[in-house]
Amino acid sequence: MTHSPLTLYGLKLSGHSHRVELFLRLLGLPYEYLETSPASRQTDEFLAINPLGQIPVLTDGGQVVADSNAILVYLALNYDQKRRWYPTEPTVVAHIQRWLSIAAGEVRYGPATARVIQVFKRNGDLKAAQTTASRLLRFMDTHLAAQNFLAHTTPTIADLACYAYIAHAPEGEISLEPYASVRAWLGRIEALPEFIPMPGSPLPEH
Repeated sequence: MTHSPLTLYGLKLSGHSHRVELFLRLLGLPYEYLETSPASRQTDEFLAINPLGQIPVLTDGGQVVADSNAILVYLALNYDQKRRWYPTEPTVVAHIQRWLSIAAGEVRYGPATARVIQVFKRNGDLKAAQTTASRLLRFMDTHLAAQNFLAHTTPTIADLACYAYIAHAPEGEISLEPYASVRAWLGRIEALPEFIPMPGSPLPEH
């Protein structure tokens, strides 16, 4: 089957963009990456693609898909013929959906927010974000002590959705040292063929 070229509008320092680019690589799909700065997201050209002015956005021929988790689902259903990354079993699908919700909730408002406050000097409640992150990491560590991946016996899009901001939690002054099972899980994701890391940001000065 021949598919139209894929274009990803993203930002290399964005964990939301990273999860999509990582999945494109894991699927072995050719794509064009367009680094999309905050200023360029306010142009008429970009707002015609995503009126909310947010990244990432994927274009696939005439199809436009916004929101990182929605893009993961779209790619899995369209390009993963064997459904390895988004299996069909209802229980597994439910587990994946739960972790996609956690990625959009606790991950975003915990480690992702702490990182943004510390690295990019944005306004926000750092202590609240760190508290959310600690609660999440304790939960994940207990969960991953009993299984290798978040939603299934093999990696799924749930793992990709959560990976980057957990891996970069130390940039928000959140230590991963107490969470051995989480660190082992990060290692398993990083061992996947075609894995690429999200670039590190300058760590906060003390």
